[in-house]
Amino acid sequence: MTAASPPSSVLRIRKAAVLGAGVMGAQIAAHLTNAGVETVLFDLAAKEGPKSGIALKAIANLAKLSPAPLADKNLAAAIIPANYDEDMAHLKDVDLVIEAIAERMDWKLDLYKKIAPHLSKTAIIASNTSGLSINSLAEALPEEMRHRFCGVHFFNPPRYMHLVEVIPTRLTDANVVTGLEAFLVTTVGKGVVIAKDTPNFIGNRIGVFSMLSTMYHTDQFKLGFDTVDALTGPALGRPKSATYRTADVVGLDTMAHVIKTMADTLPDDPWHQYFKAPVWLQGLIDKGALGQKTGGGFYKKVGKDIQVLDVAKQDFRPSEQKPSDEVAAILAIKDPAEKFGKLRASGDPQAQFLWASFRDLFHYTAYHLADIADTARDVDFAIRWGYGWKLGPFETWQAAGWQQIASWINEDIAAGKAMSKAPLPAWVTDGRKGVHGKDGSYSASANADKPRSNQPVYKRQLFPDPLLGEKFDQGTTVWENDGVRLWTLGDDGIGILSFKTKMNTVNDFVLDGVQHAIKLAEEKLKALVIWQTGEPFSAGADLKGALGLLQAGKIADFEKMVENFQRTSMAIKYSLVPVVSAVRGMAFGGGCEFQMHSARTVAALESYIGLVEAGVGLLPAGGGLHELAVRAAKANPGDPFEELKKVFETIAMAKVSASAFEAKQLGLLRDNDVVVFNAYELLYVAKQVASALAESGYRPPLPARAIPVAGDVGTATFKASLANLQAGYFASEHDVAIATRIADTLCGGVIERGSTVDEEWLLALERKHFVELAQTEKTQARIAHTMTTGKPLRN
Repeated sequence: MTAASPPSSVLRIRKAAVLGAGVMGAQIAAHLTNAGVETVLFDLAAKEGPKSGIALKAIANLAKLSPAPLADKNLAAAIIPANYDEDMAHLKDVDLVIEAIAERMDWKLDLYKKIAPHLSKTAIIASNTSGLSINSLAEALPEEMRHRFCGVHFFNPPRYMHLVEVIPTRLTDANVVTGLEAFLVTTVGKGVVIAKDTPNFIGNRIGVFSMLSTMYHTDQFKLGFDTVDALTGPALGRPKSATYRTADVVGLDTMAHVIKTMADTLPDDPWHQYFKAPVWLQGLIDKGALGQKTGGGFYKKVGKDIQVLDVAKQDFRPSEQKPSDEVAAILAIKDPAEKFGKLRASGDPQAQFLWASFRDLFHYTAYHLADIADTARDVDFAIRWGYGWKLGPFETWQAAGWQQIASWINEDIAAGKAMSKAPLPAWVTDGRKGVHGKDGSYSASANADKPRSNQPVYKRQLFPDPLLGEKFDQGTTVWENDGVRLWTLGDDGIGILSFKTKMNTVNDFVLDGVQHAIKLAEEKLKALVIWQTGEPFSAGADLKGALGLLQAGKIADFEKMVENFQRTSMAIKYSLVPVVSAVRGMAFGGGCEFQMHSARTVAALESYIGLVEAGVGLLPAGGGLHELAVRAAKANPGDPFEELKKVFETIAMAKVSASAFEAKQLGLLRDNDVVVFNAYELLYVAKQVASALAESGYRPPLPARAIPVAGDVGTATFKASLANLQAGYFASEHDVAIATRIADTLCGGVIERGSTVDEEWLLALERKHFVELAQTEKTQARIAHTMTTGKPLRN
């Protein structure tokens, strides 16, 4: 039997080159390297020192950036620094070139002419321009290369922002577009939107207009910058940085440049008169106050206080950042139709500001849909994934009642209240209820609804990011209780176990539910995947229930709960069918312990994993310490202490990984655990891994009956290092008491070094220390403090 040949659009990229080692270029190179793509980072030859000094400096700088562009800081060494004078030979075997130099058409065209002779006949060339014409750029390439050229626009920071816009030219080969889309989605982990070649494409065209409209209405309604940020951040389902903080982070000079690009390239846009930096924005730039990078813009930090610019006084004042009581009450209304009705009817300037900002955003987006995007879906995803909004502009409008909002917009256009007199397109008022429905999303250029892409890569997303009102097959329930649901999707015999608790915390219903689900899986299914329908994987044990038992003095019941936790982890480990944990987001405490005991973990790159119990005055007692001791003995039976040294600090300091790669370094994921870059593919991959384990005749590990331990000598060595921490005031007395108990458990208790114990011995030690710590006043104070503030207490 021969395997089917791969479809023509499969694109294999072994090596890439990024041209331009500026902030974006260096971070794109970093993220390609995260994804396992060998990457060369080019820049101009340095005038002094090593010729590739500019690229070298950019690579070194990656370690200083926050949030971290590299998922593992050691990957910096894999990026190859290069310069255009000496290293063009690197280009002969690259499969993908991404140009990310400054936004100057003439510079870009010169560079394309320079690199073209060095590229292979199959290399794909892409520009990361944020708005220059892709068709015009293509003209600098030899004719035989133009079909392999397109725009690939990443958003900043590239590792974390989900959006990449792909912009084909008139000549781009369709196979290049589909191949690149599949590579970006699966390998690089992105949400791809295909954009038309219009200035600023989709994300920045709509996103920057939204900021310009917000700035215009800030002036009209005489609101403070901090008030506007209070209104346009999380209160609207948008990032905390809202409008003016975002401008400060992006850089006010960059913001002004993007606005100027819109003014220069869109002379016929009906909103053109607004494409200019407001007087106060230009005033800040002229003074050199460019935002965060110069220490101040709209905001500045004075000591611990944040101050905001007051335009009327031409001075800074303390930032207050809160909406009026009336508007706060309106924004708290759950029903979008009622909320928008009240915003429009209110006489409060803040409410009027919000209505006007939304009205002009909706008006602009509808007017330009046909020119800039294939469908309304592309616009909503571009804004959600590129700007971090919970709902895109069309979804927001549709949720609030399409025709009602449309008639209000028309009333405001007729009354001269809208920013532009341009009419709403006829399709807006053709009786529709919105632009997203069961047949897909509306395409204004085709005047038809279009379904989602049917490219093979999207079959890997069993639950894609849903648009407003979009529903996917929820599978068939096998069994459920108040804590978990066991279900199947399709007929592959793989069970999926999802928690029902808030933040997917672990309570008695979850513990009993996991154990029962495993029994059912052993009877009826071939494998089990623990996967949550939304992040996080699990925030750990339900502290509220645990504290309740302690405060009521029910110590025996408390100990039974701990025992049940351990029983659940052991049920996962010794299940006769493979249990695979599919982790994304936080996996803290008990959530971390469940995945540690799984046959395999499949983790999204953005997984934040940690045994954080020390932070609340406890130690891991869901089998986590026992499992680390077992692994240490297996890795180094002669001297398990050498292995324990690697994990002791991780546990005692409640460290949390900043990525799945870092979790491997911390010893919380295993080397053979799988890392997935696109979180929407997590369930698909986890099911494939579970199926492969089952098909290979999976058996659980044999119970460990003779585990060599580090003993009291190991504990004493750890205690000596703790004394230094306490002496330097890095650890409190209670921190040391907790860490000493962690050491005692990892090292197997007060027995001789090299003694052997069984798993139950280690589990009993875990329980003993956990229950004793839980009864101390300081630990109970830590638990209560964390529950009320969400922050750890150092006592």
